[in-house]
Amino acid sequence: MNLRKLAAAAVLAIGGTMLAATPAHAANIASNPGFEDGLTGWTCTASSGATAVSSPVHGGSKALQATPQGSDTGRCQQTVPVKPSSSYSLSGWVRGAYVFLGVSGTGITEQSTWTSSPSAYAQLTRTFTTGASTNSVTIYVNSWYGQGAYQADDIVLDGPPGAGAPAVPTNVTGSSTPSTATLKWSASEGATGYNVYRDGTKVGSATTTTYTDVGAPAGSHVYQVTAVNAVGESAKSESVTLVVGNDTPQVPATPTGLTGTGNANSATLNWTAVSGATSYNVYRGTTKVGSATTTTFTETLPPGTYGYQVTAVNAAGESAKSTQVAVLVGGDTPPPVTPTGLTATVSGNAVTLKWNAASAATGYNVYRGTTKVASPATTTFTETLAGGTYAYQVSAVNSTGESAKSAPVTVTVGPGDPPSNRVLVGYLHASFANGSGYVRMADVPKEWDFINLSFGEPTTVTSGDIRFVRCPVAECPSVEPDADFIAAIKAKQAQGKKVLISIGGQNGQVQLTTTAARDKFVESVGAIIDKYGLDGLDVDFEGHSLYLNAGDTNLSAPTTPVIVNLISALKTLKAKYGSKFVLTMAPETFFVQLGYQFYGPGANGSADQRAGSYLPVIHAMRNDLTLLHVQDYNSGPITGLDNQYHTMGNADFHIAMTDMLLAGFPIAGNTNNVFPALRPEQVAIGLPAAQYAGNGYTSVAEVQKAFDCLAKGTNCGTYKPRGVYRGLRGLMTWSINWDKYNNFEFSRNHRAYLDALN
Repeated sequence: MNLRKLAAAAVLAIGGTMLAATPAHAANIASNPGFEDGLTGWTCTASSGATAVSSPVHGGSKALQATPQGSDTGRCQQTVPVKPSSSYSLSGWVRGAYVFLGVSGTGITEQSTWTSSPSAYAQLTRTFTTGASTNSVTIYVNSWYGQGAYQADDIVLDGPPGAGAPAVPTNVTGSSTPSTATLKWSASEGATGYNVYRDGTKVGSATTTTYTDVGAPAGSHVYQVTAVNAVGESAKSESVTLVVGNDTPQVPATPTGLTGTGNANSATLNWTAVSGATSYNVYRGTTKVGSATTTTFTETLPPGTYGYQVTAVNAAGESAKSTQVAVLVGGDTPPPVTPTGLTATVSGNAVTLKWNAASAATGYNVYRGTTKVASPATTTFTETLAGGTYAYQVSAVNSTGESAKSAPVTVTVGPGDPPSNRVLVGYLHASFANGSGYVRMADVPKEWDFINLSFGEPTTVTSGDIRFVRCPVAECPSVEPDADFIAAIKAKQAQGKKVLISIGGQNGQVQLTTTAARDKFVESVGAIIDKYGLDGLDVDFEGHSLYLNAGDTNLSAPTTPVIVNLISALKTLKAKYGSKFVLTMAPETFFVQLGYQFYGPGANGSADQRAGSYLPVIHAMRNDLTLLHVQDYNSGPITGLDNQYHTMGNADFHIAMTDMLLAGFPIAGNTNNVFPALRPEQVAIGLPAAQYAGNGYTSVAEVQKAFDCLAKGTNCGTYKPRGVYRGLRGLMTWSINWDKYNNFEFSRNHRAYLDALN
């Protein structure tokens, strides 16, 4: 939920002098740690403009400077050999608005940390342990989207050095025939395999010290060899030049492997690439119907059966025609029929559409006006809208194409009724103490409607075994006995308050990687709820608890185990406790609104796999979700629906972030993968209670300005939301303790404001 140690340190800084111990370092195994040799040993993203500068520096005469550009965070990294099952400490000095230091490839879990220190160098530190088969890790430093230049210096990786990449192969020799080139070389110490390069391009691999390049194009070619092992790849060997065939181009060979597929109105061909070919000609019957520079070709045709052949072409001429393949067009999957029976019902601000299943359909597209708003796989769809009149149509889709749109249906949505009461949600430090002080359950002020006990944490990251240990007397001298604590919970509930166990927080990372961990999570969370008589569960997973594996892009059908198992666990708890079970979530903007730009590792695998990773969990639980209160703090700049960056600490940031939840948005810009809007009564705005409770503190006036704009359509600033959300539920804060420390500024001002709205 919050950087509790950072907050405690802030209070200590206010009250007295902070003391810091300087750790003792062993040999630093990072290369060029102070950038004295420029960027030697480091690899930086192409558009970062990374360079070694002489000012400002932390130590020595040079430091790294890089600048994020667009979706490039300005990352610089290096891969370092390490020993398996060993402990390491990573540290570095950084300067900039938002600067991250981290390590990936540990074999256990990625570690990262960040700071905001634009005017002076600040030290970042992270410790980690390598996995049993980890031989190298990648350490990195980068900034955040939309930020200016940052600096980094004196990067230290403290721990036992590992074995390096293998030695460069030597004694490379070769011979050639008219169609092949054969290479031989001496074995490299530490190598488990070898890569062979022709004219700078990798053409093959070998586990022995010989390789034959079959089908090499005629002409003179430069060959080099590298050695590889688990750590990495050596530099390239000295080159050897071999002449294959002669220097006169030859007519290419006849293409092989020709296959064809047809659908309702087109034929698609594929074939095997021919060495030396620069293009291909496609023949239907005896007529040339097209050319291609790749090994695929598609054309649109009326139904029927067609015979195709392909030839290969280069400067020397055209090959003979390939074997013929027959393709049936219009005889496989028929196009889907237009859906019928479209109806719409309105409940509050929620519109629910239903229609009859369409023959041959594998999915449907839903249109509001002329805009496609969703692509459900079933025959129902629900979204929440501001007041107004809307027209809907539905089409059916399959691999052949899309049907015509259905007859339209028109609905009118009222302005929406606000809830009978707006709520204040607060987190109560129940398992630890910091500079804000301990608050007994009985002393929680009456202004709070939801009280989240912070925190239940796992015994290990992947165990799923959640434990809630109340603050010990030594740390919290005023802590009450369990019996008094439970009695006070019952008294709050008798007043209409909801008391939940919050799982996670900054230190409680939970990864349900297995079904065994999922089942243990359900069992242990249920035991906490039963022991204290709680109303439900708050999910406050942070850090590396949730992430998306490569290729996991379908919002409605996630495949990553930590996502799938969490959804299953939450559904099981909901089924166990029934309709009165309260479920809330408190993700950071990184895990929700950042999904508008980035979703998991992305198509090229270079993005952070945690980006937007809360979205499939929220979507799967939307019918059982009581409240979502995203943390609008401890956040970097986030792009809103206006495609502009928004920075925390002001009304526009809260309006833009909340509008995304209540209007819905395409994930990573894909209009076929849309996160649908939540109902206004499911959403509250998350804020720090005071300046020392977290980055992004927003004044009382700015918070109420944001709420006015969202719930009443008045007092809006630069950002204009997509609708007026009269049912917006309330406000959440970290934390009840920090609010008391700050003389109840948050609870008393905002309670009076929300009551006036009611």
